[in-house]
Amino acid sequence: MSRIRIATAGWAAPRTVRHRFPDAASGLQRYAGRFDAAEINSSFYRAHRASTWARWADETPAGFRFAVKAPKTITHERRLADSAELLHAFLAEARLLGPKLGPILVQLPPSLAFDLAVAAGFLETLRARYDGPVALEPRHPTWFEAGAEALLVAAQVARVSADPPRHPADARPGGWPGLAYWRLHGSPRMYYSAYDPTHLEALAAQLRASPAQEAWCVFDNTTSGAAAENALDLLEMLAG
Repeated sequence: MSRIRIATAGWAAPRTVRHRFPDAASGLQRYAGRFDAAEINSSFYRAHRASTWARWADETPAGFRFAVKAPKTITHERRLADSAELLHAFLAEARLLGPKLGPILVQLPPSLAFDLAVAAGFLETLRARYDGPVALEPRHPTWFEAGAEALLVAAQVARVSADPPRHPADARPGGWPGLAYWRLHGSPRMYYSAYDPTHLEALAAQLRASPAQEAWCVFDNTTSGAAAENALDLLEMLAG
């Protein structure tokens, strides 16, 4: 079975589920009392002080891992092109997590179609600087075609399974099979809707059956506070 990591985007514990977490000195320490992974989304919007990255690493136990989202300056402004300097600066920050650095998450804008030259150049630049796990969340249909899939496999980059799906292939993770990565944004209302037990049971079955060395499942339906409850319920289903 894969090593399964259940997480949320960020590490908020809404009041409605706070009783399901242990008491702790900080929000991250409380969260890490139940989960062994978290997704850092704030790196998409801005850089962070070295002391911030160090504090996140210090407040989590040895087996904890962070997925870190690549900045929008790379994905949405440069659209992967001519981004070597930005990528170098971002990776230098993320590496301050030390051994707790997990996958780099690259979420693409919906308008960004697959361009072999641009995509291959970006992935070559990324892989020259970082040999750890990478998960890419494409949102344009062209990224689900055979040419894009072959490139991801060759670069050892996983393709995220996102919900709500933008393509039938979104139902399952793709790309490099060594890592499987699910991102649950809330459906039908993105970032708000909670997932019912039937959906979570089906997701648990997919996670258990994944052939990947490591499988991540991240709940991003955080606006309503549903992410923490869904993640806790899924964690308990898997434990059961």
